[in-house]
Amino acid sequence: MGSLLVDDIGELVTNVAGTGDGGPLGLRRDAAVLIEDGRVAWVGPARYAPAADRRVDAQGGAVLPGFVDSHAHLVFAGDRAAEFAARMAGEPYTGGGIRTTVGATRAASDGQLRATVRRLVGEAMRQGTTTIETKSGYGLTVADEARSLRIAAEVTGETTFLGAHVVPAEYAGRPDDYVGLVCGPMLAAAAPYARWVDVFCERGAFDADHARAILTVGQAAGLGVRLHANQLNPGPGVQLGVELGAASVDHCTHLSDADVDALAGSPTVATLLPGAEFSTRSPYPDARRLLDAGVTVALATDCNPGSSYTSSMPFCVALAVREMRMTPAEAVWAATAGGARALRRDDVGVLRPGARADLVVLDAPSHLHLAYRPGVPLIRQVLHNGVPQCRS
Repeated sequence: MGSLLVDDIGELVTNVAGTGDGGPLGLRRDAAVLIEDGRVAWVGPARYAPAADRRVDAQGGAVLPGFVDSHAHLVFAGDRAAEFAARMAGEPYTGGGIRTTVGATRAASDGQLRATVRRLVGEAMRQGTTTIETKSGYGLTVADEARSLRIAAEVTGETTFLGAHVVPAEYAGRPDDYVGLVCGPMLAAAAPYARWVDVFCERGAFDADHARAILTVGQAAGLGVRLHANQLNPGPGVQLGVELGAASVDHCTHLSDADVDALAGSPTVATLLPGAEFSTRSPYPDARRLLDAGVTVALATDCNPGSSYTSSMPFCVALAVREMRMTPAEAVWAATAGGARALRRDDVGVLRPGARADLVVLDAPSHLHLAYRPGVPLIRQVLHNGVPQCRS
């Protein structure tokens, strides 16, 4: 592969504490990055840059780690545009539309599901996302959950078994029977293709007892824990996630003081999904409250066909700054290093020697422009494992 030098960087976001300006982003000016064998080999002032076989000229633009999208639902068929239009006309979001997508996904071929996943991963990559997690959860049968994860595993190592998304129609009124299926044959079939287990712990989905049973069995099978919680109502999900050592509890819209204290006293990341609030006209999470309490916060897209059909991490950064009282630096950190923390990764979301060479070059002089110029295609170039992927 040889070596590659990225230079003429006006502002470099490293996310390395104590680097450059000493702030959370570890900013360096007039910097360069040397890449060898898909990894960062050297970071420093451009005037001291080592020689390299090839060069990428950042043209004075900002360079930052590739975005780490730690919460997405990419394996599905169909869309729910009509449901979105109804919400914009005033209908509330209840989560009930998930079953519509379940029906379409079950009816789709492997080829159709694979095409959707690859389209969305490519779409995300063009917007700077170089690491993406994706879940099952739109099959809800043993065979459909296993195939969803098998297809997802073709494009990412960050796959999550979400058989406990909702209780499917054929188990209506029999949630205990469905949880038994999830904990038994479904988990056995899905686990070989999954890194994580997740539950939608909400009123109308799965209660704390069901969530605990599923997550505990998933842990015993070697899967890490993630949790959808406190999106639609206050509930037990956040504290259950902390108790079980979850890597991340996601949504975190309706939190008590006890929930915030539990997160602040744990390594569990609060992953906020502002695209969902945008698309459902729901209250946004209070990121400022979490940050001020010392909670580690991540941002992710929640890309899915019903409640957040966006693959754009820059859009989520802009929403977090405008609607959730995050500073631009906090939002960029949450969308890169924060996402890596939510996936318990230390090789992405950061630019330092040894890290994976995932970089985004902006057509802008500073990371501030991601929030300052919302909706503008500022991603000039993306490098994944040191390989240029796409240019604007």
